[in-house]
Amino acid sequence: MSEPTEPLLIHILCLPESAGSALYGMVDVLSATGILWRELTGTGQLPAMIMTKLISRSRDPFTCANRIPVTPECTFGEVPSPGIVIVPELWLSPDDAVADRYDDVKRWLRNSHDGGAIIYSACSGSVLLAASGLLDGRNATSHWGYEDLFRRHFPAVRFNPAPTLCIGDTSGRIVTAGGTTSWHDLAIHIISRHVSPGEALRIAQVYLMKWHAEGQLPYAALVKRLPHADGVVRRAEDWLADNFRDPDPVAGVVAFCQIPDRSLKRRFRAATGTTLINYAQNLRIEAAKRLLEESRLAIDEIAVDVGYENVAFFRRLFKRSTGLSPGEYRRMFQPLLSAAN
Repeated sequence: MSEPTEPLLIHILCLPESAGSALYGMVDVLSATGILWRELTGTGQLPAMIMTKLISRSRDPFTCANRIPVTPECTFGEVPSPGIVIVPELWLSPDDAVADRYDDVKRWLRNSHDGGAIIYSACSGSVLLAASGLLDGRNATSHWGYEDLFRRHFPAVRFNPAPTLCIGDTSGRIVTAGGTTSWHDLAIHIISRHVSPGEALRIAQVYLMKWHAEGQLPYAALVKRLPHADGVVRRAEDWLADNFRDPDPVAGVVAFCQIPDRSLKRRFRAATGTTLINYAQNLRIEAAKRLLEESRLAIDEIAVDVGYENVAFFRRLFKRSTGLSPGEYRRMFQPLLSAAN
């Protein structure tokens, strides 16, 4: 793709819940496209390739999350038909489906898409897109911590917590990015798509940004204690947390809870969104992850320690759950802990 002569205008949505790091990170990186590499290498300077504008409900300054000041540059009324919109990360709790507010923002997003706009979101920005209805029937991702929220509140969305970047459908006009710093991947994608792959590579090199080809699974917590009112299921979760290494944890927890096998399995899935066997396996894989991060135990020893005599099965299950082999996971995360220590 040839480099544009006129700067590409991108509107970045800002709200009180916006995460300042993602908001201003996108502004900084996108605005440097075509400029910073050439300044650092002395290879001449081109006009700006991308122009960003912060758009909000009004031009009144406000503070977003963590008291970071924001001064919007335009309003929805001033830009009824944008070409490209980015919805950065929002600070939302894992059960906040944005159902009770921002009807005007949702309407503007829908109208923008209907008018031909390409809409991108980073991290929890996709929750706002889902609340607007734009993700119904489409593929989408977000931070892995919002998987249950999408399951409960947005069942029409084909949600996938694994990828870092997800194209909504064949039109490619809605793209969602995963966890908190996945805005890096989103920025690289936007620059590559709308300017050139070469410029995306140069920006990545300048900012030391990497493409998270491994996706989100290596970073995701496999076990989450979700709020629910089923006391029997809560007792089952507690028992499994202490006894997941048991040779048959499902039979063990059924015996402990003293209710019929089918009844417990049904209630457990309804309350937690997963099956008893998956929950037990996830506890084992989480324990294995900690040992891979913190110890020098051989992988075969770790498999046995967390409850798997069949080491080959453990390796397959670990790869399916995290996207990495046990050895790859150790090489990825053990240096982080070593550096911290």
